[in-house]
Amino acid sequence: MSQAWKPHAGQKRAVKFLLEHAAAGLFADPGVGKTSSVFAAFKMLKKRGLAERMLVIAPLKPCYLVWPKEREKWSDFYDLRVEVLHGPHKEDALGRDADVYVINPDGLPWLLGAALKKSAITGKMSATVDLKRFKAFQFDTLVVDELTQFKHQSSGRFKMLKQVLGTFGRRWGLTGTPVPNGLIDLFGQCFVLDQGRSLGQYITHYRNKYFVPSWDGNTWHLRKGAEDEIYDRIKPLALRLEAKDFVDMPELVENVVKFDLPPAARKAYDDMEANLITQLDEKVVSAANAASASTKLRQLVNGGIYLDDDLRATFAKQIKAKGARDWVSIHDEKTDLLEGLIEELQGTPLLVAYDFRHDLERLQARFGKNIPYIGGGTTPKRATELEAAWNRGELPVLYGHPQSMGHGLNLQGAGNHVCWYGMTWNRELYDQLNGRVRRQGSVHQTVFVHHLMARDTIDETMFWALRAKGKVQTALLDALKELRKKRKG
Repeated sequence: MSQAWKPHAGQKRAVKFLLEHAAAGLFADPGVGKTSSVFAAFKMLKKRGLAERMLVIAPLKPCYLVWPKEREKWSDFYDLRVEVLHGPHKEDALGRDADVYVINPDGLPWLLGAALKKSAITGKMSATVDLKRFKAFQFDTLVVDELTQFKHQSSGRFKMLKQVLGTFGRRWGLTGTPVPNGLIDLFGQCFVLDQGRSLGQYITHYRNKYFVPSWDGNTWHLRKGAEDEIYDRIKPLALRLEAKDFVDMPELVENVVKFDLPPAARKAYDDMEANLITQLDEKVVSAANAASASTKLRQLVNGGIYLDDDLRATFAKQIKAKGARDWVSIHDEKTDLLEGLIEELQGTPLLVAYDFRHDLERLQARFGKNIPYIGGGTTPKRATELEAAWNRGELPVLYGHPQSMGHGLNLQGAGNHVCWYGMTWNRELYDQLNGRVRRQGSVHQTVFVHHLMARDTIDETMFWALRAKGKVQTALLDALKELRKKRKG
């Protein structure tokens, strides 16, 4: 049953900011109410004859689980017609008269009549779109939900969208994690909003102006003094809203549980790590090889590993046939710790973040296949069913992959425990998954985030790397708040 929308102070600020800025980024924490704020601002513009049709680009799950639901939840927006452009009937949905059309990035080639081509010489992607066809749809307002989807300016989705940005009178972007992996991520996102007015037209110019390259040329580091310059450039573009300033949010408590790898696993880990370090010291390792080695180390500390030619002989006696990708179980330390945590919680719902498919298979081998999961292949319908069951307190344990759980799900109704069985390098995925549970409306005053970490391994490296990335993001968001206060003063 719908109810009247009663915006809190943060949402009122958000609506005002959107109305006053044709190019606007809402850098707001999960649970602040970004979606309903957009609906409110768009409805006001529509009432004044300043907007007619809004295109929303969102991850697939929010396409189904957030935008239509939010419209149904509040009686104030019930007269806004919403169509989801996905699935076999998307052509019919596009042909129906509506106010808001929601699509996921993978649907852009169809909507834009786009073709992508990769240069055989440079390897760079180029895109062409059917601009005449797209203009006929008469979208005047663009909303990119989870703006970080367009942080990579070299991606096909960015190159497609770039060509139609000028057809929109307003471009709004929503995210709670604008710089999950550093300020380099801002360029593509800001370009989508203002077409280069704040940070320039070209990523190469942005990098050369504010960053210096690492020794391998694959990563970039801020030059001295550049941080404040970037903050100052984007301050007219973005509004920062912290949940704690406007809504009652549960306290976040981190619990780090460390363990020692068993001797055989320790030796295998040390051998892999030593080989990687040797290659790095000799500067013969490529970015691809470094990523591959990192992935192997991450798998091993979790307890299993996919086999390649190098590893097949080492673990020949432990091979379990798994079709195209053989894997072996190395140890059960994390699984044992997880079992202890489950027993300790005595039925209190626990969300378990896993990383690799063999993580899930090893968990299923220990705890059975009746425990549900949200991961690759989970349909929006199934995710909705599991979301409802979780919030009714019917699921003592739910497995979730961060890439599938990061957006669109509200899990604050019952549980207040999250366990990271497998860590991630990605600060955005980390924050977003935790934010599924730590949200406005939680029945708990505290949310506990448990980390199962192998001592003196890549687990610890990843944990502290997330902390460092979080400091960069916090610095950006805090700076935006302070600059806005100074401007008002």
